[in-house]
Amino acid sequence: MNQHDIETTQPLTLTCPALFLAAPASGQGKTTITAALARYFKNQGKRVCVFKTGPDYLDPQILEQASGRAVEQLDLWMAGENYCREMLFDAASNSDLILIEGVMGLYDGTPSSADLAALFGIPIALIMDVKGMAQTAAAVIHGLASYRDDIDVVGFIANKCGSQRHSELIQEGLPHNIKLLATLPRDENISLPERHLGLVQANEVQAELEERFNYCAQALADGGISSRENNDFFDAFLPTEFSRPESQNNAESEGVTRLAGKRIAIAKDEAFSFIYAANVKMLTKQGAQCVYFSPLHDAEVPQADALWLPGGYPELHASALANNTSLLNSIRDFFEADKPILAECGGFLYCLETLTDLNDGTYNMLGLLQGEASMRGKSGCQGMQTALLPEGDIRAHAHHRSRCSTNLTPLTHGKRQRHPAPGEGIYRERGLTASYLHLFFPSNPQAITDLFLGQ
Repeated sequence: MNQHDIETTQPLTLTCPALFLAAPASGQGKTTITAALARYFKNQGKRVCVFKTGPDYLDPQILEQASGRAVEQLDLWMAGENYCREMLFDAASNSDLILIEGVMGLYDGTPSSADLAALFGIPIALIMDVKGMAQTAAAVIHGLASYRDDIDVVGFIANKCGSQRHSELIQEGLPHNIKLLATLPRDENISLPERHLGLVQANEVQAELEERFNYCAQALADGGISSRENNDFFDAFLPTEFSRPESQNNAESEGVTRLAGKRIAIAKDEAFSFIYAANVKMLTKQGAQCVYFSPLHDAEVPQADALWLPGGYPELHASALANNTSLLNSIRDFFEADKPILAECGGFLYCLETLTDLNDGTYNMLGLLQGEASMRGKSGCQGMQTALLPEGDIRAHAHHRSRCSTNLTPLTHGKRQRHPAPGEGIYRERGLTASYLHLFFPSNPQAITDLFLGQ
């Protein structure tokens, strides 16, 4: 049987209940409630597949622990329609339920969460912090739902609801076609732990998160999702059809064996963990063997053909990184051998001469690039950009609270999604490519394989 025969025997569409969790703004509780829903249904024995819209590393860690399954990005700008369609189709083939957490407000960004939900016909449940309002909450929800006629808002989850009477006032104001699916009380035990770049990494607070997930799941059950008198919540999971992509990513198919036999060493520990699961999957699919090491705890880089230093929180571990001189020297030897190295954001800071942390302590780093970095508290840079590399254009994003001072001339700059000013500088020294940008590998597999092959 040839490939064409295999493809024609696969179904053209699959049906799976799905719900898109969106909000009028950031900070409304989307991640908390998405995680609580995932845990609630996981506890019922359901296979829950969760996606996160937008360039986020921390939320997927939380959602993965809550659901017990890998969480990947689903973003039209970063990956394109065909990639998103493929991810949804695959999820529908092995899941009982699909949850998608949106990014920022429902209509924020181009493309927005609303664009993604509309394109794939996924029903939306809106989440909002209702503290300090009652009927006005219903008006806001009505406005969001009626702003466009190509989306289907089926329900509302009220976060930080004060009382049963508060809930009743909101429910009375909602349009008949939008149900109050559930409420969550004002309870500090429901919120997730945070720090300067967002949520605390899941692996740092696993035991605490387990308690909160189960606590939140029970709070949602008490708030209406397990009601036997009113099955509105379960009705909100409308069976959604997901079609098979017309063709696979051509660039990925062409380069599927280009990394065969190549070992890529990936830094992964408390200091470096901003790693898209989709990036590792792409490298593996192209034939690479991915091996992990810890810049904090290991003495040397494992034997490898290329090195990836992803983003993370090196500023929280700068002293320990500086004191692991054996590992620093091992990476310097790797660099001197002219092997390919990709350093992103926190990895970029690690490659500079010094790093000044949030407490104004300054520590020596790798010194592969001339320059110093210092943390800036709450000010910083974020946004979608395209890395314009000689290997090809790769979709990416920036999100940092630090400043780099260097006299180096950038190889090129990132191209901002919607602004003419140059984006982040991208530096290249010997085999090292470094910048503040976090790259989304599936956006251009051919360019990524060239990067790791040093071509």
